[in-house]
Amino acid sequence: MKSMLVPSLVVAALGGMFAGAGGFTFVSAKGSAYLSDDPQVCVNCHVMREAYDGWQHASHHAVAACNDCHLSHRNVLAKFAVKASNGYSHSRAFTMQDFAEPIRIKPSNAQVLEENCLRCHGEAVEKITEHGTLGISTDPTQKADLYGCVRCHQEVGHGPRR
Repeated sequence: MKSMLVPSLVVAALGGMFAGAGGFTFVSAKGSAYLSDDPQVCVNCHVMREAYDGWQHASHHAVAACNDCHLSHRNVLAKFAVKASNGYSHSRAFTMQDFAEPIRIKPSNAQVLEENCLRCHGEAVEKITEHGTLGISTDPTQKADLYGCVRCHQEVGHGPRR
């Protein structure tokens, strides 16, 4: 029994330190804000400022916020899976400073964006998409603004390109 006490204490101490550091980081970074749908949260990172400013001048500003287009609406689990994946990759990229500017959408997120375009506008584009979607590329080297609906409608979500 005594031989199990030391490893158990070490595991408990490490677990407590990890939970404490994670909790401190979550509270100090106002992590609960990231669980909301408030577009202001998106500009906590300076690289999102241009996208946010563009959204304020875009045609969808009055009807759609960031999460309306950039998170899955299939179900709650899919929504939070995308949110968690994006949160992790954004945190890692911004901490390591290894992201491209301007920030580019990943192919998996472009697929979510395309699904949301069709969720809202499916009836209007039914004849265009009746034989399949507009061909989202999974090639990560392809420019992100060449995916699906936004291939032609680049200014809808983030306003005019400068």
